[in-house]
Amino acid sequence: MTVQRPLFADRTEAGRQLAEQVVASGETDAIVYALPRGGVPVALEVARALDAPLDLVLVRKIGAPGHPEVALAAVVDGGFPQMVVNEAVQRMSGASPLYLAREKALALAEIERRRRLYFGNRTHPDPAGKTVILVDDGLATGATARVAIQQLRARGAGRVILAVPVMPETSLATLRAEVDLLICLASPVEFRSVGAFYADFHQVADDEVLAQLVEAAGFDGEA
Repeated sequence: MTVQRPLFADRTEAGRQLAEQVVASGETDAIVYALPRGGVPVALEVARALDAPLDLVLVRKIGAPGHPEVALAAVVDGGFPQMVVNEAVQRMSGASPLYLAREKALALAEIERRRRLYFGNRTHPDPAGKTVILVDDGLATGATARVAIQQLRARGAGRVILAVPVMPETSLATLRAEVDLLICLASPVEFRSVGAFYADFHQVADDEVLAQLVEAAGFDGEA
């Protein structure tokens, strides 16, 4: 059996490597969006490299019944909250419409909690007509990224770039078709989990996210 070795020391190192590739792509005028919480320290490095504002797309994964680690669906915040459902997982797990409706409501409640905590009364950059760069610490099924991309498109983003350190080879083609540019540092065939590619993959806490938002361009720390 092949032993999966870490590719990155931590999210900051992954973010610096990713930032190099984003800069090399020629993108200079963009808004960087992170998928919290794990995507924030990665996106911070990209925003720094571009001297760009950093914002968040508040998305929550919905796990399959009895298997919360398996992405059944993802819900994104917005005036009209959207949900993307992995139909294959729904069939295999037997998740009912009632289960999905209940989990969607819980996800939206958590999204609202995070919005109040992270943003307070801060204003947000407007993505309409702009290049946006969506960043996470890695993707497995890509469900959260897909629903975030849909939201950014609905808000009028002119060009959407997805930038992640690692995702499985099987997800590349699907996600590449949904964005204008996909930047991925590694796409291994053998893929157990995103965390397996990091030496340090600690759970990012709310206070860590808040500190990084204050540090980033476009955030002055005033609630």
